[in-house]
Amino acid sequence: MRPDPRTALFEAERPRLLRLAYRMLGSLAEAEDVVQSAWLRWQAVDPEGVRVPAAFLSRVVTRLCLDAMKSARARRETYVGAWLPEPLVDLAGEEPVEGEDLTLTLMMALERLSPLERAAFLLHDVFGVPLAEVAATLDRDAAAIRQLAVRARRHVRADRPRYPVPREEGERIAHAFFAASRSGDVGALRGLLSAEVEIRSDGGGRVIAFLNPILGLERALRLFAGLARKHADDPATFLRPVRVDGLPGFVSRERGGVLQVTALAVEDGRITGVYITRNPDKLGHVADALGLDPPG
Repeated sequence: MRPDPRTALFEAERPRLLRLAYRMLGSLAEAEDVVQSAWLRWQAVDPEGVRVPAAFLSRVVTRLCLDAMKSARARRETYVGAWLPEPLVDLAGEEPVEGEDLTLTLMMALERLSPLERAAFLLHDVFGVPLAEVAATLDRDAAAIRQLAVRARRHVRADRPRYPVPREEGERIAHAFFAASRSGDVGALRGLLSAEVEIRSDGGGRVIAFLNPILGLERALRLFAGLARKHADDPATFLRPVRVDGLPGFVSRERGGVLQVTALAVEDGRITGVYITRNPDKLGHVADALGLDPPG
């Protein structure tokens, strides 16, 4: 049976709504919950009275996200170690679509914005929603929304990648980094990492991870050399290269069988950021996509 028009319209909008909610919240699971709540609200309205359904649904999802962000921020205050956005992993090599050109580093920059700044930036700058519509969604006048967007752009400008890394080059760097870090090859790592490299690891208190960022080349070299010596009898396994929120990276099975997603920020051929997600609560969708046992 063909779905009724109300359902068909919502399902056509669902992918866009899910992308918006994920970019607002940094969590695919929470985004799915928000979109499901939007579906329930859509069921309760008379579609004949909705002039532009897509705009109406964007407004509902945005407001639900703003509510969800209040509790999310409170949870992150007690989060164990570094918090990273749940990795949105591209396994199929598809071209990015609307809202998918935000990299992981830019997602992290968005965390520094207020909820309203984040909403204004995403709706207007990323999803192309007209300013008047953004104002209606956020219940602010257009001048206030313009100021929110300006402040947001100022905060995130430095985190926009100047030169996206081509997929083949990204895969080459991912393979090279994995091999060098697994073996503790300091010479190879020195040729791959920038002097100001930053390493963040998100275990969420569920699995072992670095509680604090590792900053600078020499500290990074000591870290990987030490890990290679310590775990020489239990090496990690490279599962496949992927793109993680637009960044080159890879999925691996690490020491002790821990599933891990690693994203690499690359500038001028050097790795400037290594972002490691190990928290099993954030990797269930990756395991499903790869046909692996659930993590954790």
